[in-house]
Amino acid sequence: MSTGAVDLLVVGAGAAGIAAAREALLLGLSVRVLEARGRVGGRAVTSHTLGAPMDLGATWLHAAQSNPLVPLAEAAGLELFDHDAVRSSRVWMGGRWADGAEMAAYERAEREWGIAVRLAEARAEGRALSMADAAPRGGFWDATLTHWEGPVIAATEAAEVDLEDYLSTLLNGSNLLPREGCGHVLERLAEGLPIVLGAPVERIDWGGARVRAEGAFGAVEALGAVVTVSTGVLAGGGIVFSPALPAEVEGAAHDLPLGLLEKVGLPASGADRLDSPAFGGIERRLEEGERAMTFVAWPFGRDHLEGFAGGALAWDLSREGEAAMTDFALSELRRIYGARADRAIQREGAVVSSWGRDPWARGSYSAARPGRAGARRLLSTSVGGGRLRLAGEACHVSLAGTLAGAWLSGAEAAREVAASRGLLRAGAQARGAGAGTSA
Repeated sequence: MSTGAVDLLVVGAGAAGIAAAREALLLGLSVRVLEARGRVGGRAVTSHTLGAPMDLGATWLHAAQSNPLVPLAEAAGLELFDHDAVRSSRVWMGGRWADGAEMAAYERAEREWGIAVRLAEARAEGRALSMADAAPRGGFWDATLTHWEGPVIAATEAAEVDLEDYLSTLLNGSNLLPREGCGHVLERLAEGLPIVLGAPVERIDWGGARVRAEGAFGAVEALGAVVTVSTGVLAGGGIVFSPALPAEVEGAAHDLPLGLLEKVGLPASGADRLDSPAFGGIERRLEEGERAMTFVAWPFGRDHLEGFAGGALAWDLSREGEAAMTDFALSELRRIYGARADRAIQREGAVVSSWGRDPWARGSYSAARPGRAGARRLLSTSVGGGRLRLAGEACHVSLAGTLAGAWLSGAEAAREVAASRGLLRAGAQARGAGAGTSA
């Protein structure tokens, strides 16, 4: 493929790339999107291997009250379910389930844990702290909570997460689940866009008046470009930039490495639902240094469990392969349910995400290294007189790690490039202003 120049080139058709393309069209620009994979969605993909939708990557529409994808999904006729309304959890104490008093103590400890890390940040006086530096230790629930907030939520070990960045990206509001999956939402929102699939970009030349992307597909030129690939791809040299990106931008990509959260879907065998309701959470109380997998049972009443492994555990299992992830999940369930787990769950047919081994992702979502809380703003700095802008979840300072953050970043990047390159048509700037919710 070798074409005449378009106004805007978008690299990547995940949430940020789809938003950038939609925004460009809203502004009256010509646009082309180049996507390495044979599908849209990026790190959001809905599998149907288990006979029902299961998101292998992004799963929730977080911060629903301000999430731009919520009204877009609703306008497309997609059903969104309030997960928080039915969320429940049980905690295995090693030999028995936590009782009501213990669960109440766990909830108090969670609030106290949050207060402790905020106080630590307030007292830091400019010193860089990691989550592990600030997290309380020695309390009955402290190790469990630090594991939850680190490997499970941040997808990264607590010692590797900058405390300021962690606190800046805490989410507020409800969490909605698209019944057909987040991957399906993005597929619908990408319909009709000028996307070329199976077109991995190998080189981007942004040193001249135009930006030129090259790969096995040929070459595409544009007056400006939005690049939405992950920081794993950027830091790993997955695309060669000529000239090289400015040192501060390149450094920011290295300072925002991707953590890893892998998922495994385990089909039921028979009618036993392990005494867990739909959407029931299953976790274990942990001692310092323990690693574990957490589970959500029977989402939407479907016949499968979903297991989550994050941080160092996820990376280790990813290196061993999909079978290791399934084996570990089953071993965790046996630890709780004994032989009953083998009767209730079948190993054959399990589905496993593979973000750690995906060359177009190289992880799940970003966490700032300790002392690098400002990296998100640096990463989203326009370069080349506005010809080039990076976008994606890693570029959003408060919604990092979410589809909403990626979407808003992509739409903003398209507007910035269009404005800096003088591409706005008459009236387009007014139409695009504030269009993050409709882009």
